[in-house]
Amino acid sequence: MPRLYQSAKHRQHWIAYVNGIGWTMFPAIENGWERRQPARGIDPMHLREVPLRMAAGTGLLESSECPDLVTAA
Repeated sequence: MPRLYQSAKHRQHWIAYVNGIGWTMFPAIENGWERRQPARGIDPMHLREVPLRMAAGTGLLESSECPDLVTAA
């Protein structure tokens, strides 16, 4: 199950930790998950965990990297 974070330093992006992938960041826009990249140099002091549903529409919840997630129809 992925974990989703907001960053005080990267306000236009989501930060996620996904088993098998690790730390990644992606734009907080529709289908932003398609533009994900490795998250390097992220300071944990600036991260705050948030509910996964906040990334609805970005593609994270529907991605093949997250097969455990079931989205509501």
